[in-house]
Parts: sequence; C-alpha cells; structure tokens
Amino acid sequence: MNARWLVPDWPAPSNVRAVCTTRDGGVSLARYESLNLGDHVGDEPAHVAENRKRLHAAIGAQPVFLQQVHGTGVVVLDDAKDPVRDGTAADACTATTVGLACTIMVADCLPVLFTDEAGHRVAAAHAGWRGLAGGVLEQTAKAFDARGAAKVMAWVGPCIGPGAFEVGPEVKAAFEAHAAEAAACFRPAAAPGKWLADLPALARQRLRAAGIGAVYGNDGSDGWCTVANPSRFFSHRRDGVSGRFASLIWKV
Repeated sequence: MNARWLVPDWPAPSNVRAVCTTRDGGVSLARYESLNLGDHVGDEPAHVAENRKRLHAAIGAQPVFLQQVHGTGVVVLDDAKDPVRDGTAADACTATTVGLACTIMVADCLPVLFTDEAGHRVAAAHAGWRGLAGGVLEQTAKAFDARGAAKVMAWVGPCIGPGAFEVGPEVKAAFEAHAAEAAACFRPAAAPGKWLADLPALARQRLRAAGIGAVYGNDGSDGWCTVANPSRFFSHRRDGVSGRFASLIWKV
C-alpha cells in the first residue's frame, strides 16, 4: 500500500487489515488532488473511477462505498440474499466475508473502525456530529453483540480537530442531553455563543458507554486534524469544495 496512508496501530487479529487513505496516490486535479474517492463532490467521474480502481488494487479487497446520510443506519454487506452495493444509503456497515472492505468516506467527519479480538467480524462507521449524537457508534457495536462476537476494539481516525470544530449551542445541548459528561468535550470559542467541540473525545465517551474500552487512534492532537493538515487530508470545513478520503477494514 501507499507509504503515506495511515495503517492503524492497534492489536487487531492477524486476519484483519485496515487502512486510512490520504490525499496521496490518485489522479484527480486541483481541489481534488489527488486520491479523491468521492463520486458526489464534483470531480471528474473518470478520475474517481481510476482512484477507486487504484484503492482496490492496493488493498486486495473490494471496497463498498455507501451513500452516507448523517444518520445511524447500519447495513450488513455480506447478506447472501441481498448483498449491499455501492450507493446504499447508510452510515455504517459490517461484514464477515473475507475480501469485502467496510468503507467510510470523510472530509472532516470522524471514521471509526471496529473488529473483535477473534477476527470474526469487522465494521466501519461515519460519525459526523449528527450521527454521533444520534447513536451511530452504539448501533454499530450492536452488530457484534447480536452475533455473539468476542470482545470488540475500535480505531478512531482523522477528523476535524478540537481547535477547529466550531459549533452552535444546539450541538453541545444534543450531546449533553445524552450524557452530562459530554460537557467536558466543549470549550468556548472566540465567537460569542459558539463552542469548540472535541469530536474524537466525544466518540471515545460514546464507545466506552457502549462497552468498548479498547479504543485506539485519534487523540485530538493536531496531527489528526483534517483542517490543520491540507497536504495530507481533504477538509470540507477548510476548503468548501473538497475531495474525500476513506477508512477501510476487511478480513483476509
């Protein structure tokens, strides 16, 4: 795989692979340079197709690209009767089939990858603030509980950092309504009435509450911030028009 992509540092079982792409390794131009994987952001369709082809070849597995709608829906990719195809509307997916990659595209929102210690099941979730507040991580975790999987671990990927994610009071209220401890993940912004939200810290709180204590990856430091690293990550908040990078997990 591309040496500039991120490989999660976590104790996943030997039959599980995961990666988070960066901007590097594709053919897209200008605002989308270079490995834009989103087919809904105005990039040349032929460039997106080539980028997705390169990703497929690099990981040796089949990525499934969802139509992410900032909700909490979780789909099972390997349903033999009705297999999930690219463009299915959902914000999380899970699979047990070898070679089928759970794929989440982001450009500021938080990607979270899951597996169990036995390597039986993998999953990926798209956690923008709406999905996170709505319970997308908890719904994804249930995919393991419902199928008798062993202990689950999670990896939290790059996202807009706590120094850049300015939100209104309604966002803070949505999280505090679920758990009072969420207040610790917000601090006043420079603009009156605004707050800076720590998205990875909020995700870690929700994961712990869902019974997932083994959480790795994004600790809220600047190196993980999509806004602060323009040469490495796409960012919708920073650029307005932006490509998408992806976090993927699959079994071998």
